[in-house]
Amino acid sequence: MKFPNPYALNQIADLIQCEFIGDPDFPVLGMNEIHVVELGDIVFVDHPKYYDKALESAATIVLINKVVDCPEGKALLVSDDPFRDFNKLTEHFKPFKASNSAISDSAKIGKNTVIQPNCFIGNNVVVGNHCVIHSNVSIYDDAVIGDHVTIHSGTVLGANAFYYKNRPEGYDQLKSGGRVVIENNVDIGAACTIDRGVTGDTTIGEGSKLDNQIQIGHDTVIGKKCLIASQVGIAGCVVLEDEVTIWGQVGCTSGITIGKKAVVQAQSGISKSLPGGKVYFGYPAEEVRVKLKELAGIRQIPKILEILKSKKL
Repeated sequence: MKFPNPYALNQIADLIQCEFIGDPDFPVLGMNEIHVVELGDIVFVDHPKYYDKALESAATIVLINKVVDCPEGKALLVSDDPFRDFNKLTEHFKPFKASNSAISDSAKIGKNTVIQPNCFIGNNVVVGNHCVIHSNVSIYDDAVIGDHVTIHSGTVLGANAFYYKNRPEGYDQLKSGGRVVIENNVDIGAACTIDRGVTGDTTIGEGSKLDNQIQIGHDTVIGKKCLIASQVGIAGCVVLEDEVTIWGQVGCTSGITIGKKAVVQAQSGISKSLPGGKVYFGYPAEEVRVKLKELAGIRQIPKILEILKSKKL
């Protein structure tokens, strides 16, 4: 998330009422999660296990809960609760604003686009040309829809990320200020849910086709010309490279990459990154030939036990 204007380090510290280490005029351009940070961004870290990762990232401002040596060319914001203060910044720069109408006055709808009854189009949404948005679709604030996109009934674009911190008093949600971006020539089936990024974009690439009842988590990037069948669940921060095919009822853990032209067969569970150009099956998902050999071996176990029993071994 980029701020509308550059801020100084001391201005950001004043917003969240915390101490800072660095030049008061040090430029702050935005805020992002660690996997998408750029120069000028704030990243937050609240566990010593991840201090080095944050300090060595591309971010130039680190919101941290301990005074540490500040790397050259960077600045620190020192907070007793970085998670809380990251949320404060999200609420300041991307506050929730009620639309108060089915189609927000700030939404932009392209030429020859059809929006069926009972849809909701939020603030600052952009919908391209020659699209069809079927009834009961909800498109939350700031989403960007390309040209020649079809979205079927009951789909929701832009709900909050499923991202929580476990506190003694209960779960505390990390606020979402990112977007959903749907590129040209995408088809999205009925009753799909695509969550917005926490600070960046959840993206569906050009020419991809999604079946019904698919969940896609925050900040996930689906490449071009991917095919995803029904009841697939993809967690946050996943990358599907171009022309990946995922068949029905596949579950995918967060933060992994599935390589170009990979195929994942139905009811598989993806627990790690998978190279492209291969066919996968099972849980954990492995190359289909390897998995089928394993299953064939398992089927032989009763026979082997009977042989051992007959020989009294």
